[in-house]
Amino acid sequence: MLKLNEGNESAGASFVFLGFSEFPTFKMPLFLLFLAIYAVTVVGNLGMIVVTNTNSKLQTPMYFLLAHLSFLDFWYSSVFTPKLLEILVVKDKTISFKGCIIQFFFAGTFAITEAYLLAAMAYDRFVAVCNPLLYTAAMSCKFCALLVAGTYTWGVLCSTTLTYSLLRLSYCGSTINHFCCEFSALLSVSCSDTHFSQMMVLVVSTLNEACSLLVILTSYVFIVVTIIKIPSTGGHRKAFSTCASHLTAITIFHGTLFVLYCVPKSKSSWLFIKVATVFYSIVIPMLNPLIYSLRNKDVKETVRQLIHTKLLSPSV
Repeated sequence: MLKLNEGNESAGASFVFLGFSEFPTFKMPLFLLFLAIYAVTVVGNLGMIVVTNTNSKLQTPMYFLLAHLSFLDFWYSSVFTPKLLEILVVKDKTISFKGCIIQFFFAGTFAITEAYLLAAMAYDRFVAVCNPLLYTAAMSCKFCALLVAGTYTWGVLCSTTLTYSLLRLSYCGSTINHFCCEFSALLSVSCSDTHFSQMMVLVVSTLNEACSLLVILTSYVFIVVTIIKIPSTGGHRKAFSTCASHLTAITIFHGTLFVLYCVPKSKSSWLFIKVATVFYSIVIPMLNPLIYSLRNKDVKETVRQLIHTKLLSPSV
């Protein structure tokens, strides 16, 4: 038995990822697929950050929050994808205990922060649609900065709590049936009583989901009521268009999260958990910049200008 919570014994310990080893013939196709997704994620999210800081029209609270969403998606994907690509092509599929804990900590921080950032974006849309005359005052630069700082701080605190619950455990298994240090995967190789850890993740997950979704649902109830009161059809269309991209991102993010953590933790469910984790941690960070850019005229126009000035006419 290897007890990783006993002093310095954890320093030299390591885990072995099984990844998608049950499908050996798909290793190279999966590697190429995930590499392509990661490339689009990096370009899309970093590009969104550049675009929102280039066009003066995009220097608004909505795009300030969107830039931070892209920042989170870039780093969230980067926590998982490089290691996944590595274990698909190399024989050594190990990760040190410290590396595993660090991966979990940052993944938890970015996921929880993103949940509240999406809630902050819902509040932004509520103010923009329901109180447009007070929008500039209500969503001031100082308030937006405090809002974003609060989401990051809370994400770090929650992730620290969950990480601590994992550090209290002893681990007798060294093989993780996953491609990352996901919470349930780590619990599956523990030989300690995991009741405390399970209660912690239940409380933290329920609290964060309930609070973030409450803000989102409340905001959109007021938005829908306000839109219904708008007399013209054109007004309805314009109001809904400002919220459509955000609603799409929320549905994908929380829908996948809900499905992932409602799956029974049995041996037969591990493949589903791994596929859901791929979608949640790798595919969604790629989709968010596409969702916002494809439906936004200002973003598309700024991208066209950047391509024309930087690539097609570099000497100008």
